[in-house]
Amino acid sequence: MSDPKIDAARARLENLWASGKEFLGTDYAIMAGAMSWVSERHLVSAVSNAGGFGVIACGSMTPDLLSAEIAATKEMTSKPFGVNLITMHPQLNELIEVCREHSVGHVVLAGGLPSSNSIKQAKEFAKVICFAPALVLAKKLIRSGADALVIEGSEAGGHVGPVSLTVLAQEILPEVSDIPVFCAGGIGRGEAITGLLEQGASGVQIGTRLVCAEECIAHPDFKKAFIRASARDAVTTVQLDDRFPVIPVRALANKGTEEFRNTQRAVIEKFRAGELDQGAAQLEIEHFWAGALRRAVIDGDVESGSVMAGQSVGMVKKEQPVSEILEELVEQAVQSLVKRDS
Repeated sequence: MSDPKIDAARARLENLWASGKEFLGTDYAIMAGAMSWVSERHLVSAVSNAGGFGVIACGSMTPDLLSAEIAATKEMTSKPFGVNLITMHPQLNELIEVCREHSVGHVVLAGGLPSSNSIKQAKEFAKVICFAPALVLAKKLIRSGADALVIEGSEAGGHVGPVSLTVLAQEILPEVSDIPVFCAGGIGRGEAITGLLEQGASGVQIGTRLVCAEECIAHPDFKKAFIRASARDAVTTVQLDDRFPVIPVRALANKGTEEFRNTQRAVIEKFRAGELDQGAAQLEIEHFWAGALRRAVIDGDVESGSVMAGQSVGMVKKEQPVSEILEELVEQAVQSLVKRDS
């Protein structure tokens, strides 16, 4: 026998994220964060099959590799999923064309402010989602044609901006109502989802909670590091020289954190000695993360590799199927509404 209070709460949740569900074409307005080496065919298809929205992390893939990954993902799910492309990728135009060839329905442009041309190119065949780190940039992206936005707070894992989701939500959600806005960063429970939806979000994006999904290919030691960690273990990197702006990276503190500082010092010395120009030096600093992340995720080197994690890592308690994680989040969201209405 159904409970009227629970039924009412579920109906309320459905109403709150209806625009996000419609935009994504999913049962839940929950996007999966695009995590390099983690968000590949197995996790992406599992998220989509469970009612969420999986997103392939293209990262530094070549067009051929991305094409193969999209094709493999389509073999594992018939549900909607997206592809995250890094705007700084030297072959961005070719990668967008790969998405067109595979009839990808949603393209996420991340890692910097995308050009109007890139947005226009992707909009010819897909819905385009962009990241907005401030209200002024959110409005610029909307003028450029973005179909939806993600606002990601500094609580998130990986490359992060300087502002928390708490502040971004207050700054952007009341001012943007013409396109869907998905909130990301530090979201680990359903109660947080409800709160953001009530502030005006159309849905959320989660990453850290999904790393310990059974379907995730991350090394067992990588997952164990997440399960052992607390929120305060996920710290951001520091920048050593203003001439080489480093986008902060949030990861679990380990030897790799110190190695990144040493890498910066060594590259800066090469620049000062005239062995590298500024562009090459900047690229060398950024390249540290691609190798360090792979060592941690794939090889299980959680001591010197980069264990990128958001502050919600403290809420990751065990390995679970993706379907169970999503159902848990939704049930928490529903129960929060039941309590609020009681």
